[in-house]
Amino acid sequence: MNINPFDMLKNAKVLQEQMSKMQETMEGIVATGSSGGGIVKISINGKFEMLSVIIDPVAVDPRDVPMLQDLIRAAYSDAFSKIKDDLQSRIGPLAGGFPSL
Repeated sequence: MNINPFDMLKNAKVLQEQMSKMQETMEGIVATGSSGGGIVKISINGKFEMLSVIIDPVAVDPRDVPMLQDLIRAAYSDAFSKIKDDLQSRIGPLAGGFPSL
């Protein structure tokens, strides 16, 4: 089996360019997750950075802070799942057989 190192370098450069484009795309992907029937909404980008948190005043009960914490966690998880699915569908062709990506 003959491996040409120049072909490997050429392919690495193409892959690096594709990954650079994907990183730019990731910043532009935004998903909003919600919980509690929409009383808590969290938006995150493709880099999983939180962009906004919207909490309906009805969710703010000082006697039940744990419920609000659960709603926030659930909304973030919902948004995270949406971003993850979006990225997997976009990266899938680039991953080329690497299911962990």
